[in-house]
Amino acid sequence: MTKKKKTKKKLGPFLLLCSSFLVIIFTTFTIFKYWTEIYNKYQERNELKKELADLKDKEEELAADVDKLQDEDYIARYAREKYFYSKDGEYILKIPDDD
Repeated sequence: MTKKKKTKKKLGPFLLLCSSFLVIIFTTFTIFKYWTEIYNKYQERNELKKELADLKDKEEELAADVDKLQDEDYIARYAREKYFYSKDGEYILKIPDDD
């Protein structure tokens, strides 16, 4: 055998090993990349679920406020409490909170 053939015989398994190693590295990198994307999407999903729950609570509160504002007695009481409107002959005294 010539020297060239011996070198090719030794080089074949080495190239196979190197190419296998490169495929493993590429596959590992790709899996890690997709795993981090999935993890980030999972965290974003959880945050959006919390935000959705908060928005639904706020929607329920606003719907309750709308229902209350349909009642004229509630509007009158609200205006007296918040804006210090009074009925004829009524006096308004503001007492500070002791918080």
